[in-house]
Amino acid sequence: MSQTLPKSILVVGSGGREHAIIKSLLASPAKPRVVCAPGNAGIADEIHCFPEVAADNIVGLVELAQREQIDFVVVGPEVPLSLGLVDALAAANIPAYGPKADGARLEASKIYTKEILLKYKIPTAEAATFDNAPAAVEYLRTHPAPIVIKADGLAAGKGVVVAQTTAEAEAAVHDLLALNAATASDQSKILIEACLTGEETSILVIVSGRDYYILPTSQDHKRIGDGDTGPNTGGMGTYSPAEVVTSELLARIDREIVSPSVNAIADEGIDFRGTLFIGIMLTPTGPQVLEYNTRFGDPETQVVLPRLDTDLLALLWAAAKGNLAEVARDVRVRPEAAICVVVASKGYPGKFPKGIPITLPAALPPQTTIIHAGTARDKDNRLVTAGGRVLGVTSLAPTLAEAASRAYAACDEIECETKYCRRDIGAKQLNRK
Repeated sequence: MSQTLPKSILVVGSGGREHAIIKSLLASPAKPRVVCAPGNAGIADEIHCFPEVAADNIVGLVELAQREQIDFVVVGPEVPLSLGLVDALAAANIPAYGPKADGARLEASKIYTKEILLKYKIPTAEAATFDNAPAAVEYLRTHPAPIVIKADGLAAGKGVVVAQTTAEAEAAVHDLLALNAATASDQSKILIEACLTGEETSILVIVSGRDYYILPTSQDHKRIGDGDTGPNTGGMGTYSPAEVVTSELLARIDREIVSPSVNAIADEGIDFRGTLFIGIMLTPTGPQVLEYNTRFGDPETQVVLPRLDTDLLALLWAAAKGNLAEVARDVRVRPEAAICVVVASKGYPGKFPKGIPITLPAALPPQTTIIHAGTARDKDNRLVTAGGRVLGVTSLAPTLAEAASRAYAACDEIECETKYCRRDIGAKQLNRK
């Protein structure tokens, strides 16, 4: 089934995920005009950006789409989705890729997701919900560490604490209740969950109602330090494919988790048209769901999209318009491996300086790209840091080892006095027998 593809696209967001999406959209044979709001320094080097329109400015984004005669909006971050951007665009008859607010709630509330998982018997960890510290601390006395404490609302990847001691768990209870109180619009709640062990994998699924397509597998590295040490971050690097997810295991994940999840969402009356990101722990007894996100992962997008040997625009447009089943049949995946190493600011995920000059390499290794995340231009038009995760260095190569070698060679050529990156992205897979 052939599609008439949109010619004018607005991408909402300002991070590495959005830069990666934009690069793929610009490669479409349809040659669309692509603009971004608010964008970042790297995105602005490639397309026109509207930095004055923030990603959470719902009215402003709809007005921008109307003014620029946009045919299709691709929403990157979770915040505008949870605020109802896609609902507002639909009211203005502007097609969009991304769930409406009812679907985005699957990410905006971890407790809501847990209720869905339990209701539909989708494998997940035992958990309990609390809205006050004394009851939560009492629960910890009969559920010793290691244990997981989660803030209910959106927390930019920092609302999860894997507590190794009871004291750490109690501190997390107080901290995350306070975090939720500062960010949530309703009563503050936390989720205390059994600590699952094993390796994690990220399963990104293009969903359109009950139709879906599973994108290439990847494995993220959440902790700040080598060897998976230190606090959780938004993601310090990733690679694809995740060979720990064999074809047999992926079939099991599809059967026990992906298909039941897609159907559960539809059974709840949600017409989900966007990316369902399923974080999965590969436990000794089988795969279990850690979380749902309702948008492309960051940095998973930076390795998954380069491996797609198909038109991303056609895929996203089909999902938004309800034609996914026809288009998904023709999706092809490149055999090469991809890796993304995140270059962060020293101090992240805690406090870190901004405005530090960055000098990028004059030349890059083959099939290596620098994706911008937290970058800006200063008053002298110098490229400077503007966030905790600054750049993502992505390489594609016949083997993961070669991709890693290329990516780290490029990382070493980046000049920035506050740069920091993990040196072991992909090491688990590289060290397997």
